[in-house]
Amino acid sequence: MESTPVSASASDSPSASPSASASGSASAAPPDLTGKVALVAGATRGAGRGIAVQLGAAGATVYVTGRSTRGRRSEYDRPETIEETAELVTAAGGEGVAVPTDHLEPEQVRALAERIDAERGRLDVLVNDVWGGERLFAFDTPVWEHDLDDGLRLMRLGVETHAITSHFLLPLLVRRPGGLVVEMTDGTAAYNGANYRNSYFYDLVKNSVLRMAFVQAHELKPYGGTAVALTPGWLRSEMMLANFGVTEANWRDALEQVPHFCISETPSYVGRAVAALAGDADVARWNGASLSSGQLAQEYGFTDLDGSRPDCWRYLVEVDDAGKPADATGYR
Repeated sequence: MESTPVSASASDSPSASPSASASGSASAAPPDLTGKVALVAGATRGAGRGIAVQLGAAGATVYVTGRSTRGRRSEYDRPETIEETAELVTAAGGEGVAVPTDHLEPEQVRALAERIDAERGRLDVLVNDVWGGERLFAFDTPVWEHDLDDGLRLMRLGVETHAITSHFLLPLLVRRPGGLVVEMTDGTAAYNGANYRNSYFYDLVKNSVLRMAFVQAHELKPYGGTAVALTPGWLRSEMMLANFGVTEANWRDALEQVPHFCISETPSYVGRAVAALAGDADVARWNGASLSSGQLAQEYGFTDLDGSRPDCWRYLVEVDDAGKPADATGYR
């Protein structure tokens, strides 16, 4: 449930070994991704940043792209930059490489692919996380009332960018068996198939990405590659926290406004999910699947930073959508 995925701060980086949490749980150690090369497209902030940092914590070289740099901000006009993300990746134990890229511009993406090829000669993990649509959709607004330009821009940012990125980067990824593509979306196939998701344009984008993962799974299989769709839960992103007037340190204060925010999670959680997938020698078993951070936490044994394992999508169905009072007991 992610209109805004979450960022990771420098303190979000995990140690190399499991650590006991306040709840008594221990997170599985990150896999060893030393020598692996990843691209996180759309890593300026949110889930993209969280994923990049956790791949770095596992030892990967991570190229991070986005439009917000220290010299120029995107239309979001927020302070997070891809240079900062790259520095967090390196601080976590990997190697972060920032490449300013507008993924709607084919020639920029082509140049990105050529640079990774020239510098590394390989690509092991592609995370398609480009989004940029938080300010372009109106909740519960029918298509005939929704701003058309905003809706069409939303579809370009959320779908076209993913197609352009895969077009230019997959030739590099399929050179070796074992490549992994992660299409980041909002909602599982099961949940989205049964529920209206915010608006006409938002719903189309998030469900299109689910299908893109399914199609790429079919096309990658002959080359030994795997593609999955992955959704975080309700993320405590920079924009989400700012919207509620809280910080990561006091996020629970937002429960007075939105009680079901109790199921929320940090970006490190979905980041650890991607790292676990990238380190799984049998990742092909997930090919074409729609996955969630909470589901994969149960499978791979990792936790969120507080040692919990939020299961947002089960919570939404069984608690929130069922009209029950907010209570995350048994769901994190």
